[in-house]
Parts: sequence; C-alpha cells; structure tokens
Amino acid sequence: MQYKTKGTCSVMISFDVNEDDTVTGVQFLGGCNGNLKGIGALAEGQNIDVLIEKLSGITCGPRPTSCPDQLARALKQYRAEHPAA
Repeated sequence: MQYKTKGTCSVMISFDVNEDDTVTGVQFLGGCNGNLKGIGALAEGQNIDVLIEKLSGITCGPRPTSCPDQLARALKQYRAEHPAA
C-alpha cells in the first residue's frame, strides 16, 4: 500500500501487510532518512494493530502529527479497507 502523508517532512509511506497481519517493507519517501529507516526496521514483522496502538498520536515538535503517527494513520486506513478476519 502507498499512503500520501500530511503535515510531515516525509511525503509518502509504502508498506505491505502479510496474511498474518504483520507489517513488512515499510519505506518512507523524504524526511529524516536514518530515523525513518529505524522506524521501518522496528515495524518489520510487527502486528498491524499493535503498531497502530503504539504509534498513534505521536507528535513532532509543535506539529500535531509525526512520521510514526502518519504510519499509524496509513495502517488504520489499510485496516478499514481490509478488516481482520
């Protein structure tokens, strides 16, 4: 899935979700390269719902969102389009 971010330095997030609801291949376009590679590595193999819970609401300085929060929003959108069985 590809998700266009809003309110962050990164402009796009791409990721896959496996049949067992684990997230793989998280990549950010733009933003702080090292930090975003780190987020992607930490998200790798994690359950989609766990990531949504942990990353939702994280802010970046005075901004009301962040790259981790945008990933959570992307995962929420994916979950809405592909409900758990």
